[in-house]
Amino acid sequence: MVSAVTATDPRLASTMHVLIFCEQHPHTLGGAQVSVNLQAEFLERAGHIVTFVSPSLRSGPVDDPRFIDLPSHAVPTVAQYTWMWPSDKHLAMIATALTQRPPVDIIHVQSDFWGAALGYRVAREGNIPLIHTMHHRLDVGVDGSMPFPGLFYAMLGRWQKWSLGSLFHKTPREAFGYLGGYAHHADVVTAPSTHFARLLASRDVVSRKHPEIAVVPTGVNDDTLDEIARHPRIAHDVPVVSWVGRFSPEKRLLEFLDAVNRVTIALRVRIAGDGALATKAKAVAGDNVTFLGGVPYERAIAEISEADILVQSSNGFETQGMTVTEAVSMGTHVVIVDAEIAQDLPAGSYTLTRDLSADALSDALETAAARRATTTGPRDLSHLADFRQSARTAQMLTQYARALGR
Repeated sequence: MVSAVTATDPRLASTMHVLIFCEQHPHTLGGAQVSVNLQAEFLERAGHIVTFVSPSLRSGPVDDPRFIDLPSHAVPTVAQYTWMWPSDKHLAMIATALTQRPPVDIIHVQSDFWGAALGYRVAREGNIPLIHTMHHRLDVGVDGSMPFPGLFYAMLGRWQKWSLGSLFHKTPREAFGYLGGYAHHADVVTAPSTHFARLLASRDVVSRKHPEIAVVPTGVNDDTLDEIARHPRIAHDVPVVSWVGRFSPEKRLLEFLDAVNRVTIALRVRIAGDGALATKAKAVAGDNVTFLGGVPYERAIAEISEADILVQSSNGFETQGMTVTEAVSMGTHVVIVDAEIAQDLPAGSYTLTRDLSADALSDALETAAARRATTTGPRDLSHLADFRQSARTAQMLTQYARALGR
């Protein structure tokens, strides 16, 4: 079952201390990190206290009491990322750090691997309510990149057994069995989109206490939207197309560039991101394509807001598609190939390709370019109030109330 509860709860009137477990350090780049940072910022604006637990940065721990940075190892294939094998040593470091912070009221797991193992262990030992936000399509990302995914999930099962103790049921062999092994013991499970929540529910990745999965998308910073609304849209002589993301196969960057090469009208394409496919992408890109490299979140937002069109070329992988949400919230039209993503978007805000082919994406680009605004003027974003992070945080606080009520 899937729910989208929005009411507030009087139990949340007092200050709460929320302990968030992350996959990667919040100071690294990535959609989940953006989501975690936004949620934390607006929880703090609402008067609550937030502490993060994550693998430390490659440069070492940060000097900020809000971050419990744990020893970790570099991920060779991703410049910023690290990993760790959850252990009793990590638990001791978390316990020591928390002596300097107020008592924890709720644990929010925003991780599927080591962060999940640590978060569920701390919640179990402290009898602390736990809410789990599922961010990733492990069935696509892991199964599509590892030669023996069953063995990988079995290894994760060792962490899960360490984490859950006597609650552990059986060694997982596939993605949803593994995720469900945790979700069954959460007080509340949330997902960032309707289609992902529906998939999780269909595979029994639900809480046994509150089986309804709450849909709470990540929003866009209220300040960012207010600033964008104050500046008129700039009309471009040639349509400007933005693509933002990681250069990995599931994002289908090469397929997007193939489509751009087939377009029969003039376009200017700006690509923000980096990754393993960078060399191949630059080799096939035309002269109308500019590669910006990996950029900070603020720069990515600026690129999206200034573009006429944002393209998300992945299919069957995104659990929300944050760049799409960000674009729509700023009045930038989006071209997408994933019909599931389209279900959560306002009518008229997107162009959906007819299929996954380069020709279909090329045609969608030409259609969107022909319909783009060609005059300057203010952006009316008032009808998109639900996209603001303050609204999303209010929804998440309602889910905290569910978890606290147990």
